[in-house]
Amino acid sequence: MASGRNGRGRGSAQERERARLYQARKDFHRSVTRRRTRDNVLAGVVGGVLILAVIGGQVAYFTMGPGTPAPSPSPTTSTTPPPAPLAPVEPTPPVE
Repeated sequence: MASGRNGRGRGSAQERERARLYQARKDFHRSVTRRRTRDNVLAGVVGGVLILAVIGGQVAYFTMGPGTPAPSPSPTTSTTPPPAPLAPVEPTPPVE
């Protein structure tokens, strides 16, 4: 009836190995979940920054760049008096 060291048999060593592997799998799964969460947050932040940059570029292009509409002449008010009316022209007699 000789068992392994400290009175533990082969079953106990297998149980310890199973527990160690189980813990390793749990730790691995936990790290994968944390990495996916971190990657999703990072992708959201980068995507948001990219969208803001695109919108900012469009605004800058159409307000300051070559996309600016050409200025149209605006109606101005004249401060000079209107010209005097012309004298009526007398009709000339018909030539016979």
